[in-house]
Amino acid sequence: MKATEAARLLVRSGEEPWTPGEIAEVRERLQKEIAALREEIRESEDELAARLSDPVEGAGDDPADTGAKAFQREHDLALAYNTRDLLAKSERAIERMDAGTYGVCESCGQAIGKARLQAFPRATLCVTCKQREERR
Repeated sequence: MKATEAARLLVRSGEEPWTPGEIAEVRERLQKEIAALREEIRESEDELAARLSDPVEGAGDDPADTGAKAFQREHDLALAYNTRDLLAKSERAIERMDAGTYGVCESCGQAIGKARLQAFPRATLCVTCKQREERR
């Protein structure tokens, strides 16, 4: 991102404008997280596929074993869903950078805050709107 493009990203009053280096740092962090999340998803899908294709998996289990395995499978699926959600949010953050809308609250249109984005680069809401959302 060029210096002029980085400087145009919205910041809260009292914050310094984004520098190209700061944006590059956040982008790099997101890209590393995206690569790690994709690998985690691939590994969990491979593991799940291996378990499902095993014809003797669960043969002769008592009801407690069957229940424990079903619980573990549901837990694994929930983790995979959460990982996919995090991946989508990370990819969306990079898309927002490219579109020049990174740092704009999706609810009120005000600045999310540079410090908030440096701590949590996938944030799409300012603190006020996030608190309001959590109270609902």
